[in-house]
Amino acid sequence: MGNCYLGTESEILKNKIFALVDCNNFYVSCERVFNPKLNNVPVVVLSNNDGCVVARSEEAKALGITMGIPYFKVKGIIESNNIRVLSSNYVLYGDMSERVMNLLAKFTPNIELYSIDEAFLDMKDISVNDYTAYGKEIRKTIFKNTGIPVSVGIARTKTLSKIANEYVKHNPRLNGVFDIVDFPKMDKLLAHVPIHEVWGIGGAFGRMLMNRKILSAKDFRDASEFFIKDKMGIIGLRTKYELQGLSAVSLDEVLEPKKAIMSSRSFGRYVNKQCELEEAISQYTIRAAEKLRKQQGCCNSINVFVMTNHYKLTDKQHAENKTITLPEPANYTPELIKYAVYLLRKIYKPGYNYIKAGVLLGNIVPETPVQLNAFLVNRDHDKRNRIMKAMDSINKTFGRDSLKVASSGIAQDWAMKRQHISQRYTTNWNELLTVNLT
Repeated sequence: MGNCYLGTESEILKNKIFALVDCNNFYVSCERVFNPKLNNVPVVVLSNNDGCVVARSEEAKALGITMGIPYFKVKGIIESNNIRVLSSNYVLYGDMSERVMNLLAKFTPNIELYSIDEAFLDMKDISVNDYTAYGKEIRKTIFKNTGIPVSVGIARTKTLSKIANEYVKHNPRLNGVFDIVDFPKMDKLLAHVPIHEVWGIGGAFGRMLMNRKILSAKDFRDASEFFIKDKMGIIGLRTKYELQGLSAVSLDEVLEPKKAIMSSRSFGRYVNKQCELEEAISQYTIRAAEKLRKQQGCCNSINVFVMTNHYKLTDKQHAENKTITLPEPANYTPELIKYAVYLLRKIYKPGYNYIKAGVLLGNIVPETPVQLNAFLVNRDHDKRNRIMKAMDSINKTFGRDSLKVASSGIAQDWAMKRQHISQRYTTNWNELLTVNLT
């Protein structure tokens, strides 16, 4: 929930204002920007290998399609209602998210990127007389420049801004912005928020609280401070303060670098050939290494794992992983691939139908300064860095995998199924949107 502290009321009431900006049905909205035929019709987006529903348009929600439900369970409903089905296009969604966040950063220097489609804005350093008007300007700017509709909830705490944002999504008359900084009907609003929907409560705490007749955000706000601290500790106490309008969860402006980076996927079909597994492991290592360099880190260890389908009991089963410690911290893709493939060859067994594999880069440290190995005298680290910067720059400019490592394969027939994927409109020159002027 960010960096937490407990301040006095006098500190909090001194211009503590947060806005939560949330992209509406983000994956679907990204698709609609480039395909207007999807507007005003039911749309669902599927997860990896087209397994489960991970995004829904409002029209699809109205037809009873629930989040996370396996595709095969609702295929009949989808076909009978002519619901448009799309595979997840994470490259497109990631690029559109970056565009939205860059625009939000122009409204305030204090911003926390909470998720791919959400951001908190700290508005304490902004001179604003009308927060609703300011929120509408944010919505207008985002939509004009990206085509993505957003909702804006504004409040004195992050928890209350979450509640405001959720409320505005279900009340079209508010036109996408809800300011509850000095809301006169706060008791009534909080009384209609179920306890399990309060940010930071969670399922287990929610059930415990409901068993004690604490059913709403208002009940929780008004509950005994001693009881909450005894049952939930300092986290629960902070949530109580937040619901009282006292800011106890600060803005986390700088994302903490990850200590480990995982890249893994289920295959689109069973894989039993070593050469195909090596291609997959090389590809996953490439992705992990890209993320590693993006956070300006180097890893000290690599773990590789493979697994068969443990749900298919008629097949022979094998799941194994191995880890190696590198001679020195590294983020050079060819070197990481070399060690990852070495580990794969240690654990691969012929005759097994593998369904998933992955790579974990661990013990990550900053790339500068880094302790080098004095015995590895033939390594030109400056040259390696230049090669990786050039490769990353080319792929960012011309689209992912414009320049790639040959060991990851060309056809990649083992890759996950995405039978309904749209074009990478913003990141690949070969998939740009075309307009017919005739």
